[in-house]
Amino acid sequence: MSYVLHYAPDNASLIIRLALDELGVAYRTQLVDRSQNAQKSQTYLAINPAGKIPVLETPEGPIFETAAILLWLSQRHAGLTHLAKEGGQARLLKWLFFISNTLHPDLVALFYPHRYAAPDALADFNIRTQERLTHNYDLLNAAAHQWGAAADRTNIIEIYLATCLRWCQLYPVGGADWFALNRWSALAELALKMDARPATQKAIMAEGLNPTPFSAADYAQPPEGSAT
Repeated sequence: MSYVLHYAPDNASLIIRLALDELGVAYRTQLVDRSQNAQKSQTYLAINPAGKIPVLETPEGPIFETAAILLWLSQRHAGLTHLAKEGGQARLLKWLFFISNTLHPDLVALFYPHRYAAPDALADFNIRTQERLTHNYDLLNAAAHQWGAAADRTNIIEIYLATCLRWCQLYPVGGADWFALNRWSALAELALKMDARPATQKAIMAEGLNPTPFSAADYAQPPEGSAT
């Protein structure tokens, strides 16, 4: 069977779409319409009880959690684990889970602060979240030699991280001025690299992304569904 990617435009499912296209494996997509809150429907909760996007349906059953899907795909298809210097599975795993467990949750906190703080505490909460994210990106930038792939390749960390960089340029709407990609030379180089990947060009067409979705992001104009 081919895979089924349950997705919403410019959501975390974009990371999985990129990985699938990089691997060259067959899949089809199933829209999860966020404008209709479809991720909370009983049908969707049956495959992901957490009600989050994405889910990948596989021969082994549905998989959720972005890092879990990436790791499963890279192991099943023996790809996207390349590092600039090979022999670094430990390096790959630690930075994958740093992005998944540390960076990504802070992004969610920044984009949806009302879930975490009372209205009178939002200003301070946002400042502290931005400070944590800046520190996280400082660490990732300094460690690029550990997680980066060769110039003509990519890997699951680069795919995940480039998408996080995209979102920071856009969200929260009207509140992304704290973020300047050119502060981090290695991360800016990664964004340019990912812009040019063939898988990115497919995603641009499929999800209505702008032509430079990682290095100079603009809001998606998806042919179906809603990014927010």
